[in-house]
Amino acid sequence: MPRITREPITRNVAILAIALVAVEHALADRAELPNVVIVFTDDQGYADVGCFGAKGFRTPNLDRMAHEGVRMTNFHVAQPVCSASRAALLTGCYANRVGIHGALGPLSRVGIHEDEMTIAELVKQKGYATAIYGKWHLGDHRKFLPVNHGFDDYFGLPYSNDMWPYHPTAPKGRYPHLPLVEDDCVLMRNPDQTQLTTWYTERAVKFIEENRDRPFFLYVPHSMPHVPLFVSEKFQGKTEQGIYGDVIAEIDWSVGEILRALEKHGLDEKTLVIYTSDNGPWLSYGTHGGSAEPLREGKGTAWEGGVRVPCIMRWPGKIPAGSVCDVPAMTIDILPTIARLIDAELPAHGVDGKDIWPLISGEPGARSPHDAYAIYYRRNELHAMISGHWKLYLPHSYRTLNGRRGGTGGRPVRYDTEHVDVVELYDLQSDIGETRDVADRHPDVVKRLLALAERAREDLGDRLTGRQGSGAREPGRVQWRR
Repeated sequence: MPRITREPITRNVAILAIALVAVEHALADRAELPNVVIVFTDDQGYADVGCFGAKGFRTPNLDRMAHEGVRMTNFHVAQPVCSASRAALLTGCYANRVGIHGALGPLSRVGIHEDEMTIAELVKQKGYATAIYGKWHLGDHRKFLPVNHGFDDYFGLPYSNDMWPYHPTAPKGRYPHLPLVEDDCVLMRNPDQTQLTTWYTERAVKFIEENRDRPFFLYVPHSMPHVPLFVSEKFQGKTEQGIYGDVIAEIDWSVGEILRALEKHGLDEKTLVIYTSDNGPWLSYGTHGGSAEPLREGKGTAWEGGVRVPCIMRWPGKIPAGSVCDVPAMTIDILPTIARLIDAELPAHGVDGKDIWPLISGEPGARSPHDAYAIYYRRNELHAMISGHWKLYLPHSYRTLNGRRGGTGGRPVRYDTEHVDVVELYDLQSDIGETRDVADRHPDVVKRLLALAERAREDLGDRLTGRQGSGAREPGRVQWRR
């Protein structure tokens, strides 16, 4: 009888045991990973949240977030306009570095490049479920849609809700019928916009329930309060301010539904929730626009009213309750901060943002990791530099109402054009409204910030000075339409 050896069986059992231990460790590691929820509103002003000074409406759920987390009172977007702002948030890069400028229109040949890494693609390294419910605005061609950039699920509008045939000021025939998209298919045209906030919220709550046992990234970029304003019947006429207040009240309800879903499934202490806006208020719309008080100007300008936005972050047990951070930070910092929290690798091409977790978590003595932030606008125009409490403006033109009231009933008034003709410096700590140019009193600060501006021009260019820059990348492009 041949000799029977048990070595192979023993070896196989050992290999299986090692594999099972590895799986257990992987599952344990995944169980420790935090969920991330980002709620990103559209054209909501700095003063359009209760705890930031809202008047005429209440935001109890956002105020609760602030009570249980941190108010970031010096938080900025990279550009004061839709597509550029979203590109910066999702890639951690200045929008002009990734080739996204302004607000992309329907049938755009330009969109987010396939080589860029979004937050959704970053967290995929760790096996996250990912979803976006709301406005995308990084290209509406199929190759640019979220499901091709790290998101498992998408439902919403591919661009701004005013890019449709009923735009109040656009030439007739400029915009096609507005598509509501699911994944990469059009569900309907010109959807009932009074239901958008509700639909996005219902999808978000369902996503949380379905993925409660695994780490997830949920991105809810609301279409509101971008004009035209729409609100469901349950909030219509509920605030003193009128329809704008009603719209914000419904967004606040949406946040409350998301927080309740997290609490219901025991995910509060496992979830970082971030709430902020893509830029300041669209002041020319007046009664249908928000407020940036006490800041200067609004959307479409590099003044603080255009780029400083309300921001609240909540993570019970990780972020000190009721805290306030007044150190400058920016949306480009969110991606690298998430990368640090989940131990994910940043893209090989690098990002402009930096890890700001010490600021968010209230680490004693935490300082900004940046020497300065550059504020670009339009097609690669460098308008301003922020460093600590100093803000330097470079010569440029900007739009303004010059103290006039905005429009009523959803009809805008025309902006005037003004110019910054010389370098101007403002101390945001003592003059948050940017009313006193102190450049002549602080020539050393001006000199330092001009040197940093020159560094930005060398890297990213500046159309106003004819500089091309060496670090900008090309956007994605298409040669044909679907």
